[in-house]
Amino acid sequence: MKYVVLLSIFLLSLTSSAQSTGSKQPETTTYFFIRHAEKDLSNPENRNPELTKEGKNRAENWAKMLADVPVDMVYSTDYIRTKKTAEPIAKSKNLEVILYNPKNLNSPDFQKNTKGKITVIVGHSNTTPSFVNKIIGKKKYHSIDEKIYGKVFIINITGDVITDTLLRFN
Repeated sequence: MKYVVLLSIFLLSLTSSAQSTGSKQPETTTYFFIRHAEKDLSNPENRNPELTKEGKNRAENWAKMLADVPVDMVYSTDYIRTKKTAEPIAKSKNLEVILYNPKNLNSPDFQKNTKGKITVIVGHSNTTPSFVNKIIGKKKYHSIDEKIYGKVFIINITGDVITDTLLRFN
């Protein structure tokens, strides 16, 4: 619950209050980037493992954390661990999980489809920071340590202004 309150306060602080100036306010695009939840490491040969029990719980908690956020789209890479992390979020919003190729980050189609929307993107320890860096236009974030699963990168784009924030939940 404390995460929902913190996230709500954070989102409200990013939202500019619209005043009646007669001019149209630029639309805002918001991205929530998360790494997949804890994966089963019992078989080092398995390149596409399931989530652990802890990972399933974390995936459910991401959905709870985003419960009051009007998410428009949920993206995931085509791996079991990312899809299983994205599914509770998508299900809670009555959305389908959209698959994306982590080798084709921030494509013109992705930009067009997500413009003015609130989008959740589930990726990996290396692709998530890379994707964030592509959107913000600078190499600010590095790969996530393999033991860390609780980071969320939040990007807001309003006109030419891009803001990014990194939050960590245990």
